[in-house]
Amino acid sequence: MKPIRINLLLRIIIAIAAGIGIGWVAPEWIARLCATFNEIFGSFLSFLIPLIILGFVTPAIADIGRKAGAMLVATAALAYLATIVAGFGSYFTGRWLFPGLISADPALMAVEDSASVAPWFEMPMPPVMSVMTALVLAFLMGLGIAYCGGDVLRRGADEFRTIVSLAIAKAIVPLLPFYIFGIFLCMTVTGQVGTILLAFLKIIAVIFVLHVAVLLFQYCIASIFARRNPLKMLWTMMPAYFTALGTQSSAATIPVTLRQAVKMGVTEDVAGFVIPLCATIHMSGSTLKIVACALALMIMQGMPFDTPMFAHFICLLAVTIIAAPGTPGGAIMASLGLLTSVLGFSEAQNALMIALYISMDSFGTACNVTGDGALAAIIDRFFGKKGEKSADAAILAGNDASDRK
Repeated sequence: MKPIRINLLLRIIIAIAAGIGIGWVAPEWIARLCATFNEIFGSFLSFLIPLIILGFVTPAIADIGRKAGAMLVATAALAYLATIVAGFGSYFTGRWLFPGLISADPALMAVEDSASVAPWFEMPMPPVMSVMTALVLAFLMGLGIAYCGGDVLRRGADEFRTIVSLAIAKAIVPLLPFYIFGIFLCMTVTGQVGTILLAFLKIIAVIFVLHVAVLLFQYCIASIFARRNPLKMLWTMMPAYFTALGTQSSAATIPVTLRQAVKMGVTEDVAGFVIPLCATIHMSGSTLKIVACALALMIMQGMPFDTPMFAHFICLLAVTIIAAPGTPGGAIMASLGLLTSVLGFSEAQNALMIALYISMDSFGTACNVTGDGALAAIIDRFFGKKGEKSADAAILAGNDASDRK
């Protein structure tokens, strides 16, 4: 018999339920044991954050830099703009809606300390560099590799990305449910869990509506360039949306997204270039979720925030999560450094972010890949005619050859 495989979302749900259930009856030593594990795991995660940024961003920038061309520049700029717009839309919508749905709870303002649950011991693991240092170094190395065409550094960057991806896949992701379990167990022991779960449900409902709104907005803009009905365009891309819901992977959904983009009327040459590229660099759905979740948690815990702070966070986030879709949980892992350095999140707050993000992971991925079709339609308006001419030329050449035969 084949072993039953449980995906990460289900493991997180089980961990939350188990943490709440056991937390009601757990003796103090179990809570302290979980707090000790969380302290060690959180230290390792903090150590890994700059390496994640360096490992993901460097080869991604090198890839974009080496593929020079007007279509590449236009696609990258459009994907970044779409991601930024989704982030700001999420922020302003959340700032308008969240205060009426959730409010600051004094019991949650000390959640980062897990109240009175103290670990038996600590094991500090200082990061080798700060988050901003890692981001600047990644840009410098990526652009340098692209400009110099260095194969040795290029292979090194690819191998380092593989190492970081393996660290996430083999060390972080398997232990993540235990980390979430410990966080919710400690919150249950200290009486904070009820407010957290109620707020989670409200946040998830708002974010789902935001995903729909972002897709409608993107396809309304795309329809202006494509001169087609936006609802029909969006309906054509629905197979890609539901495939992404099931696979939870932008890369695995590329064949379906590509096929539906062509059915929507995008030139094959343009679709074949834009769709795989946007699967890596277009992160509207993921950015939307991260911004909304971060804002909601800050409101719940009475943390100060303002628009310039989130503008800084969104602009950096859109770059930091480049190439993250290839790794399970890569987007939220890559964003943890910015959550800490820009928004002031603690390890416990980052853990809540991970749990909240992964609970909606499929919807973010589906929003990303479905939006890729809208971006492809816009790019096709400016570059698609060349593809159509070349395709027509190939058909005519084939007809001439058959006539000669």
